[in-house]
Amino acid sequence: MIFKQKRLIAGVLSALAATLFVASSAVAQAHSEGDTKKDIQRHKAMAAAHEGAAKCLESGKKYDACMKDLQTACKGLGIGKHCGMRHEH
Repeated sequence: MIFKQKRLIAGVLSALAATLFVASSAVAQAHSEGDTKKDIQRHKAMAAAHEGAAKCLESGKKYDACMKDLQTACKGLGIGKHCGMRHEH
């Protein structure tokens, strides 16, 4: 009987700990209004850079030249050399 009670208590404590961990993670990931505004600006800047890359390719410029322009336009915005966006080729 005591073994079952200890096991039940251990299970309840584990569930409580997991709940607190999930809740604290959600709070830590919440963005402030200022963070959200910065994210919006970055997404718009990345979209404009990609639109520029598309127009560059449409103009007939070589792929490598357009990608170099994209990398310059995206400096400091996205992750990696593809401005946070990559597709298959």
